[in-house]
Amino acid sequence: MTNSFYDQFPSHRGRMEYVCLGCRARLDIDELYYTCPQCNEVLLLEDTQFDELRRTSPEQWREAFDLRAATRRSDLKGIFRFYELTAPVLEPEDIVWLGEGNTPIIPASSALAGHVGQDLAFKNDGQNPSASFKDRGMACAFSYLKALIRRHGWDQVLTVCASTGDTSAAAALYAAYVGGAIKSVVLLPQGKVTPQQLAQPLGSGAVVLELPGVFDDCMKVVEYLAENYRVALLNSKNAWRILGQESYAFEVAQHYAWDMADKAVFVPIGNAGNVTAIMSGFLKLHRLGIIEQLPRIFGVQSAHADPVYKYYDESDPAKRAYHPVTVQSSVAQAAMIGNPVSFPRVRHLADQYEQAGGPGMFHVVQVEEQAIIEGMLLANRHGHIACTQGGECLAGLLRARELGLMQAQETAVLDATAHSLKFIGFQEMYFENSFPSEYGITPREELMNAPRRVLSPDVKVRLSSREYTLEAGRAVAEVLHLQAKL
Repeated sequence: MTNSFYDQFPSHRGRMEYVCLGCRARLDIDELYYTCPQCNEVLLLEDTQFDELRRTSPEQWREAFDLRAATRRSDLKGIFRFYELTAPVLEPEDIVWLGEGNTPIIPASSALAGHVGQDLAFKNDGQNPSASFKDRGMACAFSYLKALIRRHGWDQVLTVCASTGDTSAAAALYAAYVGGAIKSVVLLPQGKVTPQQLAQPLGSGAVVLELPGVFDDCMKVVEYLAENYRVALLNSKNAWRILGQESYAFEVAQHYAWDMADKAVFVPIGNAGNVTAIMSGFLKLHRLGIIEQLPRIFGVQSAHADPVYKYYDESDPAKRAYHPVTVQSSVAQAAMIGNPVSFPRVRHLADQYEQAGGPGMFHVVQVEEQAIIEGMLLANRHGHIACTQGGECLAGLLRARELGLMQAQETAVLDATAHSLKFIGFQEMYFENSFPSEYGITPREELMNAPRRVLSPDVKVRLSSREYTLEAGRAVAEVLHLQAKL
C-alpha cells in the first residue's frame, strides 16, 4: 500500500446519477433535484462506476481507510476519509470539513451492561460540530453546493430546511462557514424546538421562521418552496445528505476492525434518512468485501410517531400498507415525525439488506415515552451523554430483548444522535414532575434528582470567611453522613 492512500487526495473519480425509486428514471447531478420530476418519488444517488472499486482488494481498502485516519489533510479527515464510497465526483477545493465524523464509540460500563443484560455501546454523534449527526449529511450537501456554485458561477443560493432543531443547527452552521453565495433559512414548528436548539441557528445568523403546527407541516412548506422556487433543500430528501450520513456505518465498521459479525445497530427512525444511510453504507462495504457480514439493523420509533413500525408490524409483506400518522408530543423530539420523507428509501434498502444478509436482518420496534426518557436517564447515569433519541435506542434494545429478538452473543451499537444538553429541558421536566399529560410520563422517585440547599444565604452574610467555611463544612458533612477522622 503506497502513501498516496492517505497523504494524497484520491485520483479515482466516479460517475454519479440520481435514481428515482418510483419510475427508475436517471437524472444528471448537475442540477438540484430532490424528487423525480416525472413521478415525484424520492431519489438516491448511485455511482455507476462503483464496480470499478472491486479492482482494489478488500484488504487494500481496509488498509487504505485505516491509514487515512492519520492524515493531516482536512479534506480527508472527516466523512471524506471514505471518499470513494461517498461522493467521488468532488474536487478537494469543494470539500467542507468542520470536524464532523470520527465520533467515539463508548462501551457501556459493566454495571449498565449487566442491568440491560447485553453487551452494548453508544456512538456519541452529539460530538459532531453542531452537536448532532446531521453534520455528516451537511458536510456532503454543502460540498456539493460549493461544486455547483463554482461550476455555474451562481451569485446567490438560498438554502432552506424544515427542522425539529438539529437539522436547522447543522444547516445554519455550515452555511455560515461556507458563506459567499450561500444564505440560510430554516423553518421551525413554533414551540416544538428546545431553547438550546433554537439558539443554534440564531447564533449562526440564519433567518429563522416559525410556523404553527408540527415538523410535517413545515416540511410540506419547504417541499413547496423547492418545487416552485430556486432554493436548495437541505432536509434528508436531499440525496447528498444521505451520502454523507453513510459515514456512520463506515466508522462503526472501522471501529470494530471491519468485523461486523454479532453486531446489532440501533437507530431512531425520525425522518428515516439516517437509518436509510446506515443500511446503504453497510451494503456498500459488504458489496466490496470490506466487511464479510452485515450487522443487524433495528429501527426504533416512539408510540407517539410510529408509521414505519406500523408498516413492518404486518408480518406478511404482501399485506403491508404505509400510512402517515398524526404525531403526539414526544421527548424524542427530533424523531416526532408522522410521515418520514425517506420511508420509500427505507423500504427499498431494507429489501436489499435482507436479500444480502437473510431474513431477520432488519427490524423496527416501538417504544413508549416513559421508556425513552428513562433510557436517556439510565444511560447518562452510567457515564454517557445520550440525548432523548439515544434514550430511544436504549429503550429499543430493552424492547428487542423483551421480544426475544436479541442473541446472547451480540453487541448492540446504539446511536446517540445528539448531545444530551440539547434536550436537557426534558430531564428537568422529569426531575420536577412537570410533564404535560399528553406525554404520558410519570417520573419514578429513584430517578429524580435536584440540588439541595445546605445553608441559608444570611449565614454567608453574618459570618466571617473562616467561620463560614467551618459552618458550611460541618453542614455538608452532616448531609453526607461523613465520619470524622480519628
